[in-house]
Amino acid sequence: MELSTHQSRLEMYQKTFCLAYQSLGIVYGDLSTSPIYVYKSTFSGKLRLYEEDLEIFGILSMVFWTLTLVPLCKYIVFVLSADDNGEGGTFALYSLLCRSSKMGFFCPSQMKYAHPSYEAATSGKESRSSLALKEFFEKHYYSRLILFLVVLLGTSMVIGDGIFTPTMSVLSAVSGLKVKIPHLNEYLTLGVTCIILMGIFSLQHCGTSKVGFLFAPILVAWLLCVGGVGLYNIIHWNPGVIRAVSPYYVYKFFKVTGKVGWSSLGGVVLCITGAEAMFADLGHFSQLSLRIAFSGFVYPCLVLAYMGEAAYLSKHREDLQSSFYKAIPESIFWPFFVIATLATVVASQAIISATFSIISQCRALKCFPRVRMVHTSDDIYGRIYIPEANWILMVLCLAVVLGFRDTDKIGNAYGLAVITVMFVTTCLMFLIIVTVWKKHVLVALFFVLFFGSIELSYMSACLIKIHQGGWVPLVSSLVILCLMSLWKYGTMKKQAFEHQNKVGLDRFLTLGPSLGVLRVPGIGLIYSNVTSGVPPMFSHFVANFPAFHQVLIFVTIEILLIPRVPVNERLVIGRVGPPELHIFRCTVRYGYKDTRDSYDFESKLIDEVAEFLQHGPHDRETLTSPNNVADTDAAPEGGAVTVGRRRVRFREVEPSGPNVNVKKLMEARQSGVAYMIGNTCVVAREESSFFKKIAINIVYRFLRQNCRRPAVALGIPHTSLIEVGMVYHV
Repeated sequence: MELSTHQSRLEMYQKTFCLAYQSLGIVYGDLSTSPIYVYKSTFSGKLRLYEEDLEIFGILSMVFWTLTLVPLCKYIVFVLSADDNGEGGTFALYSLLCRSSKMGFFCPSQMKYAHPSYEAATSGKESRSSLALKEFFEKHYYSRLILFLVVLLGTSMVIGDGIFTPTMSVLSAVSGLKVKIPHLNEYLTLGVTCIILMGIFSLQHCGTSKVGFLFAPILVAWLLCVGGVGLYNIIHWNPGVIRAVSPYYVYKFFKVTGKVGWSSLGGVVLCITGAEAMFADLGHFSQLSLRIAFSGFVYPCLVLAYMGEAAYLSKHREDLQSSFYKAIPESIFWPFFVIATLATVVASQAIISATFSIISQCRALKCFPRVRMVHTSDDIYGRIYIPEANWILMVLCLAVVLGFRDTDKIGNAYGLAVITVMFVTTCLMFLIIVTVWKKHVLVALFFVLFFGSIELSYMSACLIKIHQGGWVPLVSSLVILCLMSLWKYGTMKKQAFEHQNKVGLDRFLTLGPSLGVLRVPGIGLIYSNVTSGVPPMFSHFVANFPAFHQVLIFVTIEILLIPRVPVNERLVIGRVGPPELHIFRCTVRYGYKDTRDSYDFESKLIDEVAEFLQHGPHDRETLTSPNNVADTDAAPEGGAVTVGRRRVRFREVEPSGPNVNVKKLMEARQSGVAYMIGNTCVVAREESSFFKKIAINIVYRFLRQNCRRPAVALGIPHTSLIEVGMVYHV
């Protein structure tokens, strides 16, 4: 017994350290390459006039404490604990808030689909502050709207990082050539940077499965190099640089430099670029593995790198604008340069993949237009490629490189995007601490005031430099924010119209005989957003063409506010009306991080319906788990059946009689399957406001016309597709 326990613990430790090793190449690429450009960006502008040891040590002290307080204390200690069933990121925090209270724009009933681990973690006595905060958001619509826009702002800034990280990292690395070739033409440097960037984006369709195993070794080699060179510089040039860990040097720095020193914070903040990735990529690793990797390896190496560069600068003040590469010993410069370039490529690849993942989540929650998603790995979950986003990011990266031509201006834009995302996370953590963790409001206030004041200080320094490049992330995030907001607004209006104009089942059943409806052989799959009743699109079709298939299945796809839905709980099968009508309803449920597999969906669905029919009422069991509660508005009675080792959940939308013979279902299947989907035109009413007409009639219509069609996104074969045209006046 003791031996087996020891072996299981050993396997657990091995797995944790293996994940920690892998995280180095995926999570910490951006954070690890920051030393290339931090000092150069910080000592730009008027701070170049301050070249004494006091100013150099002051910058080092700020870098040290920024690394310690934000990535180490805030993210490693606190934020990683706010996971959503193992998932991290802005939407993970938002989904926790939506499920714990009515703070979101999503269906409040989704709180009942929480995972048991979530319930155990949040079960506890509600404090007064928690109840008051929940009541405030439930009563005030605009508070929920502002919260949603803040979440979208953070998300749009993360997408913006996909523009600035590759440009800043690659251009800074390539600029190291000027150290050895001082007369190198600027346009040649820009050309090499553009070629590398185009190569990175052009190879995205291949995925990272073939070269992904190289990411961790490259970053390990990089961190060992910068840490080793840093230790050498400390010993060789100025061991006294260790004194800079004292916050006293920060005080003396601002006392001497004043406003000029304050503006330099826009460069210091670049030392924590990529810290948000620790939380965003949590789903691929574990809290312990990320904590071990950062605390035990990444953090010490970065501290040594920054200290070593400061030690070199204290003896070579004339090298302020190229101190990183100048501090490298002559004998190892070119190997070091190659590793630096490879490390920036890895950092760029990591943020590009993260951008694809975030767009996928936004699309799942209907906050982003439909785009094509290609899965680049059959073995590793979540690795996707989005062609449209990839080429747009490439064009924007090249535009930033050729437009700015300078890492200082790019750094101003990059810093504002990074610190805005972090401040959004801090604000959301306040709500998490009070409403989800149910801690005292003073604990949440201390968290926000402490970390928020640090981040606002950096943000103010970045905002000062809006005219020097800081306007780029503001404009890009504003465009992305407007795009996502208007898409969500139009989608909500469209769905509201469908629910308001759905046809009751009783009326539909009485309508059939009066129209002389015919039943044709085959199975009809009717896709809509309506979870009860008959969608207006289908009633419109029957009214104009009084015939439908022998077997009807209404299919609704729901995205739940949980990361993933177990495969055996995705399909919810139910019967609509009397058994002799052969009408069913299927609700397909996904989490916001689930991958929708349209391959062979038709066969799986029909097989599930057959299993539902084979097990009569005597096999039912009452659903009592919160995960399995049926929609009470649409289903007065629910149940589940067990087939072999699989548990098939279903709900009865209407009281049913005897089971339909499975043989009839198979006969209908042999006759063919047809797919019906609405081809709707959404138009604002005449009495609508000017803003609504612009949003619906122009922007939303343009996005719908230029994004992927619903049938293509759902993987519906074109030869079996029936589209029903309708005009929705919302």
